[in-house]
Amino acid sequence: MSNEWKDLTSLTQGKPVVVEKVRVTGIDVRIEVEFELPALARLRSEDQVFVAAFVRSHGSIKAMEELFGISYPTIKNRLNRISEELKLVEVIPGPSRADILERLEKGTLTVVEALAMLRVS
Repeated sequence: MSNEWKDLTSLTQGKPVVVEKVRVTGIDVRIEVEFELPALARLRSEDQVFVAAFVRSHGSIKAMEELFGISYPTIKNRLNRISEELKLVEVIPGPSRADILERLEKGTLTVVEALAMLRVS
């Protein structure tokens, strides 16, 4: 991880950062648009390394214990702290198959609507 990235994550302290210009290296493409960095990019650089190691170890806490030389409770506490910082999109499940069929039977859904909902679920 570059020192510039470490400096940036230290400076921003996890606060939202708005990027206004991006240049793709190797080709002459520049993009000027405002967007926020994703939640993972807002983590401190040490936490980004920790998350990457966790993913590379396929979520094995035992492997993390060996890699970082820290205990199970320390790893769990750190993962819990990091997960609190990652505000993920809440996924609300759609209606169940039984609910769709019941609504179709009651006439509150058309056949076309029910078929569309069943394809998605």
